[in-house]
Amino acid sequence: MAAMDPLDVLMMTAEELSNPMHITALLIVAPPADAGPRFADEFYRACRAVTAADLDPRLRRRPHRGVDTGGVWVWRDVDDIDMNGHVHRWSLPADADGDALWSLVGELHAAPLDWSRPMWEAHLIDGLDGGRVALLMKVHHSVVDGIAGIRLIESWLTEDPSRRSMRLFSAEPRDADAHEDAPVQAGTSRGLPNPFAWARSTVGAAVSGADFALKVAQSQVDNVVQALIGNSAALPFSAPRTRFNGRLDAGRSVACAGVERSRICAVSEATETTRNDVITAVIAGALRAWLSAHDEMPDESLVAICPITVRARDDNGGGANAFGVALCALGTDVEDPAERLAVVARSMSEAKQRVSGFGSGPSLLVALPAIAPTLLLPQIPFVPTPRPAFNLGISNVPGPRNELYWNGAHVEAIYPVSTIYDGLGLNITVCSYSDRFDIGYVAGRDQMPDIAALIEFTERSLSELEDAVLIAS
Repeated sequence: MAAMDPLDVLMMTAEELSNPMHITALLIVAPPADAGPRFADEFYRACRAVTAADLDPRLRRRPHRGVDTGGVWVWRDVDDIDMNGHVHRWSLPADADGDALWSLVGELHAAPLDWSRPMWEAHLIDGLDGGRVALLMKVHHSVVDGIAGIRLIESWLTEDPSRRSMRLFSAEPRDADAHEDAPVQAGTSRGLPNPFAWARSTVGAAVSGADFALKVAQSQVDNVVQALIGNSAALPFSAPRTRFNGRLDAGRSVACAGVERSRICAVSEATETTRNDVITAVIAGALRAWLSAHDEMPDESLVAICPITVRARDDNGGGANAFGVALCALGTDVEDPAERLAVVARSMSEAKQRVSGFGSGPSLLVALPAIAPTLLLPQIPFVPTPRPAFNLGISNVPGPRNELYWNGAHVEAIYPVSTIYDGLGLNITVCSYSDRFDIGYVAGRDQMPDIAALIEFTERSLSELEDAVLIAS
């Protein structure tokens, strides 16, 4: 039995109060050239053939809270795991189009995980064209964050298309370290179930309570100063009201888009901004187009809450959640795409400096007074709510640099689908993979019933940005 870190406890509490708190990744997998007509059946059997002893340790434990733990959350290892409760299969109709896949993904993503067993599920979806299948992995956010989740999936795959006898969901390390570098320091840790261990894992780099309090105070002052001197820092409750900041229904809408890495890199080099800046600006342009199409474009810029990793370069994600958060202006009130990119670049640069300078714990604590009302007040009927602190979430997850395979089957795409909840009805996650960026959009079904329109708007936004910086598309 091991104690949960404070961030993990926060995830469990958030689900108790509001909406499911799992994250999802959808892998599109093409059969190898020598595959027979029963490839989907063989893939499904491989998913179910894994034993508890083979599973990654994070997939063998379940949450527990009771009298024996003094009412605090802990992890308990499970020795006897029934794979029937974790692995499921779905088949699309013979005449299904792409919308049918995303509709099914939305339904599966909406359902909560069972807390009475290890909090993960795998859903194999067949019926895609060309004999391809989709593998949908759902894991609770208390078990892994986005980067740790991608590293977990990578560990089941290989860059060698000739390799066979590979197992899914196992703890076996992958044969190469082929992911993007993630800049930062420090990770979380697991410790004995006592408050001092929890405090240490929360504050990260802070070595004492006094140092932690000083960092929090400095961070609070820095946020206000940066905003007052005209930089791109977003003050709390400065975001405009949008349909994304209300209470969620039970349904989910999902859409995914892909853009070529070479196009993002070309804009990045031409403007001397980061690739993350460019992809964020592309998303901002797509949201501006969607809101304009619905006559709902606010005069003020949308504000995104952005997790910023504080994970060490050599941390493979075993420490679960390790991130700070910052509020970033998206420049959606700026018509010119190049100027919008400049706003995003300044805002993101300031956010990264604050989180890396003050650490995970202080940045989370400073953001909490703004985050809590934005997420909690929409759950209370007839209560006036202030302007939200943010409108949506945007995450960038560094993924594999090279093409990956499972027993010769090619992983064509890795689409991330993140968490949404009351007050945050739109969340966007970008995962880099080989020569492209895969973007996962997820929203409440009532908030964005036509979320698929963002796919076209994403391409249009990138083309407009390319034109604005004189790059031929």
